Amino acid sequence: MNRVLPTCTALLLLVAASAHAQLYKSVGPDGKVTYSDVPPASASRVETKTVASGSANTGDLPYEVAEAVKNHPVTLYTARNCAPCDDGRKMLTARGIPFSEKTVNTAEDAVRFRQMGEDGQVPVLFVGRNKQRGYEAGAWNGALTAAGYPETSKLSKSYHNPPAEPAAPAPKAIAEKRQNGDNVGKQASRSSATELPPAIGNAPPGFRF
Repeated sequence: MNRVLPTCTALLLLVAASAHAQLYKSVGPDGKVTYSDVPPASASRVETKTVASGSANTGDLPYEVAEAVKNHPVTLYTARNCAPCDDGRKMLTARGIPFSEKTVNTAEDAVRFRQMGEDGQVPVLFVGRNKQRGYEAGAWNGALTAAGYPETSKLSKSYHNPPAEPAAPAPKAIAEKRQNGDNVGKQASRSSATELPPAIGNAPPGFRF
């Protein structure tokens, strides 16, 4: 049901109700402002309002994509020197899928990865609760389509996914020290000591592609 609300009421709901991913503000030909949770059929000007919904920022996304992100967020786990990981990343980008990337490159990352019940195979794709181990284009596309993602990219050319992050991020205190430039050399040494040994062939020790 399309709910069109007076301005004051809509603003109160915008603050109080976090269940909606987007509200639409429309200005009619007579200058009257209304808010709705679905795109209006016609108006002289339309703006979208973003409401926090978990960790996904859907403010710059088309409505169909924003709904899929809200209900079935996509997370990709990758590792260095992993050709299937590169192929999977390219496929998601080409299809216009907003996703978060988690890298498994250090011993701490590997521990965190296995705590999730994984056996060392990368890439791993999560589409909501749907898990895909290894890259298989047909299976990945099927999972994305079932989750409501468009078959082709609807994103603007200026859209970029956030940078990849380690599967096991550094503790907050260490991260702050790195940002402030404190103990840079010591932290760099400690970080390098915890990295996994060099890969043999294409796969890091303990991992398979």
